Amino acid sequence: MNSIAVPGMHPDDAREWRRLHVPVYNENRLKLGIFGMNCSNGCTITHAETTFEASYEHNVKIAKLADELGFEMLVPVGRWKHFGGTTKFNSNNMEVYTWATAMACNTSQIMPFATSHVPTVHPLFAAKQAATIDRISNGRFGLNIVCGWFRPEIEMFGIEQLAHSDRYGMAQEWLDVIRQAWREQDFNYDGKHYHIKGGYLDPKPVQQPHPVLINAGNSEEGREFSARNVDFNFITMATKDQAQGMVQDIHTRARDYGRECGVMSYGLVCCRDTEEEAKALYDRIVAGGDWDAVKNIMAVLGMESSSFNEQIKSFGERFIAGWGGYPLVGTPEQVVAQMLELRELGIEGFILSWLDYYEELKYFGERVLPLMKQAGLRV
Repeated sequence: MNSIAVPGMHPDDAREWRRLHVPVYNENRLKLGIFGMNCSNGCTITHAETTFEASYEHNVKIAKLADELGFEMLVPVGRWKHFGGTTKFNSNNMEVYTWATAMACNTSQIMPFATSHVPTVHPLFAAKQAATIDRISNGRFGLNIVCGWFRPEIEMFGIEQLAHSDRYGMAQEWLDVIRQAWREQDFNYDGKHYHIKGGYLDPKPVQQPHPVLINAGNSEEGREFSARNVDFNFITMATKDQAQGMVQDIHTRARDYGRECGVMSYGLVCCRDTEEEAKALYDRIVAGGDWDAVKNIMAVLGMESSSFNEQIKSFGERFIAGWGGYPLVGTPEQVVAQMLELRELGIEGFILSWLDYYEELKYFGERVLPLMKQAGLRV
Protein backbone atom coordinates (compact mmCIF):
# COMPACT_ATOMS: atom_id res chain seq x y z
CA MET A 1 0.00 0.00 0.00
CA ASN A 2 1.43 3.35 -1.05
CA SER A 3 -1.43 5.59 -0.05
CA ILE A 4 -2.49 6.34 3.51
CA ALA A 5 -6.13 7.21 4.08
CA VAL A 6 -6.99 10.57 5.63
CA PRO A 7 -8.77 10.38 9.01
CA GLY A 8 -12.34 11.60 8.77
CA MET A 9 -12.59 11.17 4.99
CA HIS A 10 -16.08 10.92 3.46
CA PRO A 11 -17.64 7.41 3.79
CA ASP A 12 -17.79 7.01 0.00
CA ASP A 13 -14.10 7.90 -0.28
CA ALA A 14 -13.25 5.51 2.57
CA ARG A 15 -15.07 2.67 0.77
CA GLU A 16 -13.16 3.38 -2.43
CA TRP A 17 -9.87 3.52 -0.50
CA ARG A 18 -10.64 0.15 1.03
CA ARG A 19 -11.43 -1.32 -2.37
CA LEU A 20 -8.07 -0.16 -3.70
CA HIS A 21 -5.86 -0.94 -0.71
CA VAL A 22 -7.37 -3.52 1.66
CA PRO A 23 -7.00 -7.20 0.60
CA VAL A 24 -10.44 -8.40 1.75
CA TYR A 25 -12.02 -5.82 -0.58
CA ASN A 26 -10.14 -6.90 -3.71
CA GLU A 27 -11.77 -8.26 -6.88
CA ASN A 28 -11.69 -11.97 -5.97
CA ARG A 29 -15.26 -13.24 -5.73
CA LEU A 30 -14.36 -15.69 -2.97
CA LYS A 31 -11.75 -14.48 -0.49
CA LEU A 32 -9.49 -17.08 1.11
CA GLY A 33 -7.77 -17.31 4.47
CA ILE A 34 -5.97 -19.64 6.86
CA PHE A 35 -7.68 -20.39 10.16
CA GLY A 36 -6.26 -21.49 13.49
CA MET A 37 -2.63 -22.22 12.68
CA ASN A 38 -1.37 -20.43 15.81
CA CYS A 39 -2.60 -23.29 18.07
CA SER A 40 -1.49 -26.87 18.52
CA ASN A 41 -3.69 -29.24 16.49
CA GLY A 42 -4.91 -26.25 14.52
CA CYS A 43 -8.63 -26.89 14.07
CA THR A 44 -8.57 -30.70 14.02
CA ILE A 45 -9.24 -32.35 17.39
CA THR A 46 -7.49 -35.56 16.50
CA HIS A 47 -4.41 -37.72 16.92
CA ALA A 48 -4.19 -38.30 13.16
CA GLU A 49 -0.59 -37.97 11.98
CA THR A 50 0.54 -34.62 10.60
CA THR A 51 3.70 -32.57 10.09
CA PHE A 52 1.92 -29.44 11.36
CA GLU A 53 3.23 -27.83 14.51
CA ALA A 54 2.22 -24.58 16.20
CA SER A 55 5.74 -23.18 16.26
CA TYR A 56 6.68 -19.68 15.15
CA GLU A 57 8.95 -21.01 12.41
CA HIS A 58 6.27 -23.30 10.98
CA ASN A 59 3.64 -20.53 11.14
CA VAL A 60 5.94 -18.22 9.18
CA LYS A 61 6.43 -20.94 6.57
CA ILE A 62 2.65 -21.31 6.14
CA ALA A 63 2.04 -17.55 6.15
CA LYS A 64 4.64 -16.91 3.45
CA LEU A 65 3.17 -19.59 1.21
CA ALA A 66 -0.37 -18.24 1.69
CA ASP A 67 0.93 -14.76 0.88
CA GLU A 68 2.60 -16.01 -2.31
CA LEU A 69 -0.62 -17.76 -3.34
CA GLY A 70 -2.61 -14.54 -2.95
CA PHE A 71 -4.69 -15.47 0.08
CA GLU A 72 -6.35 -12.51 1.80
CA MET A 73 -6.45 -13.49 5.49
CA LEU A 74 -4.60 -15.12 8.36
CA VAL A 75 -7.07 -15.61 11.22
CA PRO A 76 -5.79 -17.06 14.51
CA VAL A 77 -7.77 -18.72 17.28
CA GLY A 78 -7.76 -16.65 20.47
CA ARG A 79 -6.90 -19.23 23.11
CA TRP A 80 -5.71 -19.06 26.70
CA LYS A 81 -6.44 -22.55 27.99
CA HIS A 82 -6.77 -26.03 26.49
CA PHE A 83 -9.94 -28.14 26.26
CA GLY A 84 -8.61 -31.25 27.96
CA GLY A 85 -8.92 -34.70 26.47
CA THR A 86 -5.99 -36.78 25.33
CA THR A 87 -4.85 -34.08 22.90
CA LYS A 88 -5.12 -31.19 25.41
CA PHE A 89 -6.54 -29.48 22.34
CA ASN A 90 -5.04 -26.04 21.57
CA SER A 91 -2.84 -26.16 24.69
CA ASN A 92 0.19 -24.75 22.86
CA ASN A 93 -0.82 -21.42 21.36
CA MET A 94 0.68 -18.05 20.45
CA GLU A 95 -0.85 -14.82 21.73
CA VAL A 96 -2.76 -13.21 18.91
CA TYR A 97 -1.61 -9.56 18.80
CA THR A 98 2.05 -10.57 19.01
CA TRP A 99 1.42 -13.28 16.43
CA ALA A 100 -0.30 -10.86 14.04
CA THR A 101 2.66 -8.49 14.26
CA ALA A 102 5.09 -11.29 13.49
CA MET A 103 3.03 -12.54 10.55
CA ALA A 104 2.77 -9.00 9.18
CA CYS A 105 6.55 -8.63 9.31
CA ASN A 106 7.01 -11.85 7.35
CA THR A 107 4.47 -11.13 4.58
CA SER A 108 3.71 -8.33 2.13
CA GLN A 109 0.06 -8.60 1.00
CA ILE A 110 -2.00 -10.88 3.24
CA MET A 111 -3.99 -9.51 6.23
CA PRO A 112 -3.11 -10.87 9.69
CA PHE A 113 -5.95 -10.67 12.22
CA ALA A 114 -5.94 -10.78 16.00
CA THR A 115 -8.79 -12.73 17.59
CA SER A 116 -9.36 -10.74 20.76
CA HIS A 117 -11.46 -11.75 23.76
CA VAL A 118 -13.34 -8.70 25.01
CA PRO A 119 -13.07 -9.39 28.80
CA THR A 120 -9.32 -10.10 28.76
CA VAL A 121 -8.08 -6.91 27.02
CA HIS A 122 -8.86 -3.31 27.98
CA PRO A 123 -10.25 -1.44 24.95
CA LEU A 124 -7.60 1.29 25.06
CA PHE A 125 -4.86 -1.34 25.03
CA ALA A 126 -6.61 -3.21 22.20
CA ALA A 127 -6.96 0.05 20.25
CA LYS A 128 -3.27 0.87 20.76
CA GLN A 129 -2.11 -2.60 19.74
CA ALA A 130 -4.36 -2.61 16.69
CA ALA A 131 -3.24 0.84 15.54
CA THR A 132 0.41 -0.12 16.03
CA ILE A 133 0.08 -3.35 14.03
CA ASP A 134 -1.84 -1.52 11.32
CA ARG A 135 1.09 0.91 11.05
CA ILE A 136 3.68 -1.88 11.05
CA SER A 137 1.77 -3.76 8.34
CA ASN A 138 0.96 -0.57 6.38
CA GLY A 139 -2.78 -1.06 6.63
CA ARG A 140 -3.14 -4.85 6.60
CA PHE A 141 -4.36 -5.55 10.14
CA GLY A 142 -7.81 -6.89 11.06
CA LEU A 143 -9.53 -7.40 14.42
CA ASN A 144 -11.68 -10.44 15.16
CA ILE A 145 -13.94 -9.66 18.13
CA VAL A 146 -14.86 -12.50 20.50
CA CYS A 147 -17.10 -11.89 23.50
CA GLY A 148 -15.50 -14.66 25.57
CA TRP A 149 -17.47 -17.90 25.74
CA PHE A 150 -15.11 -20.44 27.36
CA ARG A 151 -15.77 -20.01 31.07
CA PRO A 152 -12.52 -21.61 32.35
CA GLU A 153 -10.52 -19.05 30.36
CA ILE A 154 -12.50 -16.08 31.66
CA GLU A 155 -12.40 -17.32 35.24
CA MET A 156 -8.64 -17.88 34.91
CA PHE A 157 -8.37 -14.08 34.68
CA GLY A 158 -10.46 -13.66 37.82
CA ILE A 159 -13.29 -12.19 35.74
CA GLU A 160 -16.98 -12.98 36.15
CA GLN A 161 -18.49 -14.79 33.16
CA LEU A 162 -21.45 -12.63 32.17
CA ALA A 163 -24.76 -13.90 30.83
CA HIS A 164 -24.79 -14.30 27.04
CA SER A 165 -26.75 -11.13 26.26
CA ASP A 166 -24.71 -9.10 28.75
CA ARG A 167 -21.49 -10.12 26.99
CA TYR A 168 -22.67 -8.37 23.84
CA GLY A 169 -23.52 -5.26 25.85
CA MET A 170 -19.95 -5.25 27.15
CA ALA A 171 -18.59 -5.93 23.64
CA GLN A 172 -20.55 -2.95 22.31
CA GLU A 173 -18.96 -0.62 24.86
CA TRP A 174 -15.54 -2.17 24.23
CA LEU A 175 -15.79 -1.52 20.50
CA ASP A 176 -17.27 1.96 21.01
CA VAL A 177 -14.22 2.94 23.07
CA ILE A 178 -11.83 1.45 20.50
CA ARG A 179 -13.44 3.25 17.57
CA GLN A 180 -13.48 6.51 19.51
CA ALA A 181 -9.77 6.07 20.25
CA TRP A 182 -9.07 5.41 16.56
CA ARG A 183 -10.69 8.67 15.43
CA GLU A 184 -10.56 11.17 18.33
CA GLN A 185 -8.21 12.61 20.94
CA ASP A 186 -8.81 13.61 24.57
CA PHE A 187 -12.23 11.94 24.68
CA ASN A 188 -14.30 10.81 27.64
CA TYR A 189 -16.48 7.73 27.84
CA ASP A 190 -18.84 6.80 30.67
CA GLY A 191 -20.52 3.41 30.24
CA LYS A 192 -21.60 0.50 32.39
CA HIS A 193 -18.39 -1.46 31.86
CA TYR A 194 -15.80 1.15 30.84
CA HIS A 195 -14.98 4.67 32.02
CA ILE A 196 -12.43 6.68 30.06
CA LYS A 197 -11.09 10.08 31.06
CA GLY A 198 -9.08 11.98 28.49
CA GLY A 199 -8.65 9.06 26.11
CA TYR A 200 -5.70 9.56 23.75
CA LEU A 201 -4.16 7.51 20.96
CA ASP A 202 -1.33 8.38 18.60
CA PRO A 203 -0.59 7.18 15.99
CA LYS A 204 -3.99 6.35 14.57
CA PRO A 205 -4.49 3.32 12.28
CA VAL A 206 -3.63 3.52 8.59
CA GLN A 207 -6.97 2.07 7.48
CA GLN A 208 -10.05 4.27 7.22
CA PRO A 209 -12.68 4.42 8.47
CA HIS A 210 -11.00 1.81 10.72
CA PRO A 211 -9.14 -1.52 10.52
CA VAL A 212 -11.28 -4.36 9.20
CA LEU A 213 -13.55 -5.76 11.92
CA ILE A 214 -14.95 -9.30 11.95
CA ASN A 215 -17.06 -11.36 14.34
CA ALA A 216 -18.40 -14.91 14.40
CA GLY A 217 -21.70 -14.25 16.16
CA ASN A 218 -24.36 -16.78 15.11
CA SER A 219 -26.93 -16.22 17.85
CA GLU A 220 -29.65 -13.57 17.68
CA GLU A 221 -27.47 -11.20 19.72
CA GLY A 222 -24.38 -12.12 17.70
CA ARG A 223 -25.96 -11.42 14.33
CA GLU A 224 -27.36 -8.13 15.61
CA PHE A 225 -23.94 -7.12 16.95
CA SER A 226 -22.29 -7.96 13.62
CA ALA A 227 -24.92 -6.17 11.57
CA ARG A 228 -24.52 -3.05 13.67
CA ASN A 229 -20.75 -2.98 13.99
CA VAL A 230 -18.46 -5.15 11.88
CA ASP A 231 -17.42 -5.56 8.26
CA PHE A 232 -17.88 -9.34 8.03
CA ASN A 233 -19.73 -11.96 10.06
CA PHE A 234 -18.24 -15.46 9.97
CA ILE A 235 -21.17 -17.85 10.19
CA THR A 236 -21.11 -21.51 11.19
CA MET A 237 -22.99 -23.44 8.51
CA ALA A 238 -24.92 -26.58 9.41
CA THR A 239 -26.74 -26.81 6.06
CA LYS A 240 -26.75 -24.76 2.87
CA ASP A 241 -30.38 -23.71 3.42
CA GLN A 242 -29.55 -22.50 6.91
CA ALA A 243 -26.52 -20.64 5.56
CA GLN A 244 -28.58 -18.85 2.93
CA GLY A 245 -31.10 -17.78 5.57
CA MET A 246 -28.35 -16.41 7.82
CA VAL A 247 -26.75 -14.49 4.95
CA GLN A 248 -30.06 -12.82 4.12
CA ASP A 249 -30.77 -12.12 7.80
CA ILE A 250 -27.41 -10.43 8.40
CA HIS A 251 -27.71 -8.33 5.24
CA THR A 252 -31.22 -7.22 6.22
CA ARG A 253 -30.17 -6.32 9.76
CA ALA A 254 -27.19 -4.32 8.45
CA ARG A 255 -29.39 -2.37 6.03
CA ASP A 256 -31.62 -1.44 8.97
CA TYR A 257 -28.56 0.32 10.42
CA GLY A 258 -27.81 1.98 7.08
CA ARG A 259 -24.63 -0.03 6.55
CA GLU A 260 -23.21 -3.15 4.93
CA CYS A 261 -22.00 -6.35 6.60
CA GLY A 262 -20.50 -9.10 4.47
CA VAL A 263 -20.73 -12.80 5.30
CA MET A 264 -17.90 -15.34 5.30
CA SER A 265 -17.45 -18.78 6.81
CA TYR A 266 -14.82 -21.38 7.68
CA GLY A 267 -14.16 -25.05 7.21
CA LEU A 268 -11.85 -28.01 6.79
CA VAL A 269 -10.40 -29.01 3.43
CA CYS A 270 -9.73 -32.67 2.61
CA CYS A 271 -8.71 -32.61 -1.04
CA ARG A 272 -7.01 -35.39 -2.98
CA ASP A 273 -6.70 -36.62 -6.55
CA THR A 274 -9.62 -39.03 -6.07
CA GLU A 275 -12.81 -38.84 -4.04
CA GLU A 276 -11.90 -42.07 -2.27
CA GLU A 277 -8.58 -40.66 -1.10
CA ALA A 278 -10.22 -37.47 0.15
CA LYS A 279 -12.87 -39.37 2.11
CA ALA A 280 -10.21 -41.69 3.51
CA LEU A 281 -8.34 -38.65 4.83
CA TYR A 282 -11.51 -37.28 6.46
CA ASP A 283 -12.25 -40.69 7.98
CA ARG A 284 -8.70 -40.90 9.33
CA ILE A 285 -9.12 -37.54 11.06
CA VAL A 286 -12.42 -38.60 12.65
CA ALA A 287 -11.08 -42.06 13.60
CA GLY A 288 -8.28 -40.41 15.57
CA GLY A 289 -10.68 -37.95 17.17
CA ASP A 290 -10.37 -36.84 20.79
CA TRP A 291 -13.99 -37.20 21.86
CA ASP A 292 -13.34 -36.14 25.45
CA ALA A 293 -12.09 -32.76 24.27
CA VAL A 294 -15.05 -32.45 21.89
CA LYS A 295 -17.51 -33.23 24.69
CA ASN A 296 -15.86 -30.58 26.86
CA ILE A 297 -16.29 -28.00 24.11
CA MET A 298 -19.88 -28.97 23.37
CA ALA A 299 -20.80 -28.97 27.05
CA VAL A 300 -19.56 -25.38 27.37
CA LEU A 301 -21.48 -24.46 24.23
CA GLY A 302 -24.65 -25.93 25.76
CA MET A 303 -25.05 -28.66 23.16
CA GLU A 304 -25.13 -31.68 25.48
CA SER A 305 -28.54 -33.35 25.50
CA SER A 306 -29.41 -37.02 25.67
CA SER A 307 -32.39 -36.32 23.41
CA PHE A 308 -30.17 -35.47 20.48
CA ASN A 309 -27.38 -38.03 20.65
CA GLU A 310 -27.25 -38.67 16.89
CA GLN A 311 -27.21 -34.97 16.03
CA ILE A 312 -24.49 -34.38 18.62
CA LYS A 313 -22.42 -37.25 17.23
CA SER A 314 -22.79 -35.85 13.71
CA PHE A 315 -21.87 -32.31 14.71
CA GLY A 316 -19.17 -33.67 17.00
CA GLU A 317 -17.48 -35.17 13.95
CA ARG A 318 -17.41 -31.70 12.43
CA PHE A 319 -15.70 -30.39 15.54
CA ILE A 320 -13.09 -33.12 15.31
CA ALA A 321 -12.52 -32.41 11.63
CA GLY A 322 -12.48 -28.62 11.73
CA TRP A 323 -13.90 -26.83 14.78
CA GLY A 324 -17.49 -27.31 13.58
CA GLY A 325 -16.76 -25.70 10.22
CA TYR A 326 -18.11 -26.70 6.83
CA PRO A 327 -16.21 -29.71 5.38
CA LEU A 328 -14.94 -29.40 1.81
CA VAL A 329 -14.13 -33.01 0.96
CA GLY A 330 -13.36 -34.38 -2.50
CA THR A 331 -11.27 -33.92 -5.61
CA PRO A 332 -10.06 -30.45 -6.64
CA GLU A 333 -13.00 -30.27 -9.06
CA GLN A 334 -15.48 -31.27 -6.34
CA VAL A 335 -14.05 -28.81 -3.81
CA VAL A 336 -14.32 -25.95 -6.31
CA ALA A 337 -17.89 -26.98 -7.17
CA GLN A 338 -18.76 -26.80 -3.47
CA MET A 339 -17.13 -23.40 -3.21
CA LEU A 340 -19.16 -22.17 -6.17
CA GLU A 341 -22.36 -23.32 -4.46
CA LEU A 342 -21.42 -21.50 -1.27
CA ARG A 343 -20.58 -18.32 -3.17
CA GLU A 344 -23.98 -18.45 -4.83
CA LEU A 345 -25.51 -18.57 -1.34
CA GLY A 346 -23.80 -15.27 -0.55
CA ILE A 347 -20.66 -16.51 1.21
CA GLU A 348 -17.97 -13.97 0.28
CA GLY A 349 -14.97 -15.66 1.83
CA PHE A 350 -13.76 -18.88 3.41
CA ILE A 351 -10.98 -19.34 5.96
CA LEU A 352 -9.54 -22.82 5.68
CA SER A 353 -7.92 -25.38 7.91
CA TRP A 354 -6.23 -28.65 7.05
CA LEU A 355 -4.86 -31.56 9.02
CA ASP A 356 -1.43 -30.78 7.57
CA TYR A 357 -1.51 -27.06 6.80
CA TYR A 358 1.70 -26.50 4.85
CA GLU A 359 1.74 -29.68 2.78
CA GLU A 360 -1.96 -29.46 1.92
CA LEU A 361 -1.74 -25.73 1.21
CA LYS A 362 0.93 -26.50 -1.38
CA TYR A 363 -1.44 -29.02 -3.01
CA PHE A 364 -4.30 -26.50 -2.80
CA GLY A 365 -2.19 -23.92 -4.59
CA GLU A 366 -1.16 -26.34 -7.32
CA ARG A 367 -4.46 -28.10 -7.94
CA VAL A 368 -7.37 -26.05 -6.55
CA LEU A 369 -6.50 -22.40 -7.13
CA PRO A 370 -6.18 -22.76 -10.94
CA LEU A 371 -9.67 -24.30 -11.04
CA MET A 372 -11.02 -21.50 -8.84
CA LYS A 373 -9.69 -19.01 -11.38
CA GLN A 374 -11.31 -20.94 -14.23
CA ALA A 375 -14.59 -20.90 -12.30
CA GLY A 376 -14.42 -17.13 -11.83
CA LEU A 377 -13.92 -17.28 -8.07
CA ARG A 378 -10.41 -15.82 -8.23
CA VAL A 379 -8.82 -13.42 -10.71
